[in-house]
Amino acid sequence: MRRLLLALPFALLPLAMANAADEHDHEHGSLGAHEHGVGTLNVALDGPTLELDLDGPSVNLVGFEHIATTDADKAKVASARAQLENPLVLFSLPKAAECVVEAQDLESPLFEATPEEAAGTKTEHHHSDIEAHYAFTCAKPDALKALDLAQFFKTFPGTQKIKVQVIGSSGQQGSELTPKSSSLKF
Repeated sequence: MRRLLLALPFALLPLAMANAADEHDHEHGSLGAHEHGVGTLNVALDGPTLELDLDGPSVNLVGFEHIATTDADKAKVASARAQLENPLVLFSLPKAAECVVEAQDLESPLFEATPEEAAGTKTEHHHSDIEAHYAFTCAKPDALKALDLAQFFKTFPGTQKIKVQVIGSSGQQGSELTPKSSSLKF
């Protein structure tokens, strides 16, 4: 399954190139630039295995990008991490699919900073992302008809748009989800 997910960017290269022309002028000439309010979600469905790879600026999820040094900022990071550790709620997978989380991995400089690192970055501005990878096994994958991110948008209101790329048994597709249009059909 990991090979399928790794192949997703190459399979969807035409879609990425189409979007790159639009982003090129707006993001100082760099492709795939860090864009506040926007995240990406790659979805791969292969038989009973569903994998989700989420990536976005930390400002979308916690409201800032610097290493947390205050108690309030540390609480926001801890809260966001706790929410991300509950993907069955965030992504509203259909209960009929009987999906269980087999693996998850959360990565961000905000999650790994030591107090010494935090002290050294107070005056520096860094762009930091939060990345999450989830692997599910679904007893009834045919019941996976849609992916609904309404709860994700409610939980993380700093996220205004998620660019989704899906590869599954019915082929590949791309879509942009927003709080007002938060569901994607497989």
